[in-house]
Amino acid sequence: MDLIEKMDGYGKGAWIAAMVLGFILFWPVGLAVLFFLIWSGRMGCKGRHWRGRAHRMSGTTRTSGNSAFDEYKTATIDRLEEEQSAFKDFLDNLRRSKDKAEFDQFMDDLKSGKSGNGPSPEPAA
Repeated sequence: MDLIEKMDGYGKGAWIAAMVLGFILFWPVGLAVLFFLIWSGRMGCKGRHWRGRAHRMSGTTRTSGNSAFDEYKTATIDRLEEEQSAFKDFLDNLRRSKDKAEFDQFMDDLKSGKSGNGPSPEPAA
């Protein structure tokens, strides 16, 4: 493990150089280095970014350590979710009323003898 610790001492640039050199010399070596970097988390693939997204997607939230901020954040998220639900209901009602108006117009046209299927055919002379 001395080689790995030495490469870690040089930073990510050394790992990237080793991977590129491995691909140039013999592609399975480069692929092995790439898989090792992903598996070990040395390139940040298992870092904060992915963990944060997983927390947001699972519905759990991390605390910031500041209880006042956490309460504010929770209240704001709840308010936004309520607004989103109200807006969705508004859009549903709008669509429903538009559909009803179109249907009523169709029924009126049907009762008055108009066909809603486009222009009527010209009589043959």
